[in-house]
Amino acid sequence: MSHVIVVGADGSAGGNAAVAWAADDAARMKAPLRIVCAVDRQPYQIARYPGPELSDALDRGAQKVLAEAETTARERHPDLDITTEAVQEAPAAALRAQAEGAGEVVVGSRGLGGFARAVLGSVSDRVAGYTHGPVVVVRSSPQTAHHEIVVGIDDSTACEAAVGYAFEQADLRACTLRAIYAWQPPVHTYVSETDYDMEEVRALQRRIAADRLQPWREKYPQVQVVEDLCCAHPVDALTDASDRADLVVVGSHGRGAIGSAVLGSVSRGVLHHARSTVAVVRPQETM
Repeated sequence: MSHVIVVGADGSAGGNAAVAWAADDAARMKAPLRIVCAVDRQPYQIARYPGPELSDALDRGAQKVLAEAETTARERHPDLDITTEAVQEAPAAALRAQAEGAGEVVVGSRGLGGFARAVLGSVSDRVAGYTHGPVVVVRSSPQTAHHEIVVGIDDSTACEAAVGYAFEQADLRACTLRAIYAWQPPVHTYVSETDYDMEEVRALQRRIAADRLQPWREKYPQVQVVEDLCCAHPVDALTDASDRADLVVVGSHGRGAIGSAVLGSVSRGVLHHARSTVAVVRPQETM
């Protein structure tokens, strides 16, 4: 059985889109779905707020959010194995705890309860270093399916898990995989006295991209792959491609899937600028 898929629900439109996306992915993967709502009491733990009354209201609100989220998921996939849980923690702490052992963690890009802010806001060290594996940030539900997954590749091993995840998603969805290798000319190219053979550089980049993809092509021979090499900044190339993608997948070079260690990185830039849903995939820890 596949690992459980965890989704954060908060009753917002963004949270509902995340629940729908997670339910669809759980059905494709034949995995159980766990819907989590974080109940953060800390902002209300001051004297002027009534204790038991407010606490009960927060609990009732969380249960209502969970019930509505479960209804959303079951309307899409009635036979899905679904559990719900109200977590008595701040959203960032809840996300990091639920990520342990999960196959995938899904959040909305904009929300009410803080799941999205934990991912796309200040991005504190409380999240960094704990979210191994895919973290999916869902934009609002798309009106049109493009039947294309985009993955960013480079010459490092950090993208390996992302490439594997992208191939799996393309296989499950029976759609095209566009592998984008965006590279920039060596700085010496712009020095007039340096003799650089740009055709040789381009040929090298093509070989690197082909070598990175070959093992996954062999594992998923049924997946149609488009190798897209371009001379551009990776964030620009992946953001442009997001207009025609159902999902953009990027790897992480940082300590966490999304954290302060990768601020300014490609994954961080794509999260903020892509117009589609984005999956940031950090390799799972190995013992």
